Amino acid sequence: MINIGTAGYSYKDWIGPFYPEGIKDSDMLNFYSLRFNFVELNSTYYHMPGVKLFQAMNKKTPDSFRFAVKLFGGFTHERESSGTEAEFFKKALEPIRENGKMLCLLAQFPYSFHYSSQNIDYLSTIKNWFQDYELMIEFRNQNWIRKETIEFLKKEELGFVCVDEPVIKGLVKKVITRTSNTGYLRMHGRNSEKWYSGQGSERYDYLYSRDELLEWINGIRELESGSSSLIISFNNHPMAKAVENALAIMQILNTK
Repeated sequence: MINIGTAGYSYKDWIGPFYPEGIKDSDMLNFYSLRFNFVELNSTYYHMPGVKLFQAMNKKTPDSFRFAVKLFGGFTHERESSGTEAEFFKKALEPIRENGKMLCLLAQFPYSFHYSSQNIDYLSTIKNWFQDYELMIEFRNQNWIRKETIEFLKKEELGFVCVDEPVIKGLVKKVITRTSNTGYLRMHGRNSEKWYSGQGSERYDYLYSRDELLEWINGIRELESGSSSLIISFNNHPMAKAVENALAIMQILNTK
């Protein structure tokens, strides 16, 4: 099963390019879910979610819809959250998990999270806290890309997130691998000029050309082979560029 969608959905600057004028915030997810079968929920990175959030999301989406949920930043960036908070996070997810809409959890670590024995131990801790979930790991620092990392992820049954992002020294380059039952590809755009100097979401302000999307087709087929599910998430969200590219890759994969 291929799940294609965007990182987030409730953006004001999508009104016009994607959402109709006058749409209410509360109607966006339903509108989105009629056009895509999956969304990567990023709001949970900024705020610890409560069960009411996912109760509402479950009601607004069809039975066939699926979610990948980003872990709260306290687990990945500050790394000060506890096992108790992990239990709270999991409790909030129950409405979508019980209804079969939960694909996985996404743990996206920052560039400052380097390869080290201490950080490897922390990944094991995170896995222990969320052991009943498919947990996908995204690295931003290239020094994680080594044989030892892949072996560790496979041993711990942690998923590896492939990324497309600017070619900048230190950032993770194009790697096609799968270390769990789920294949995951996140498309961040290639805006190298604004990656570090941009304000807010400017680093993700990038529209992939058709040729750039085609560069990934063989890799996508490789990730799909033998996997229980494949996730393709577009994070180049400014002005609904993610929507345009997600629809384009859907068309390419359907006709390839």
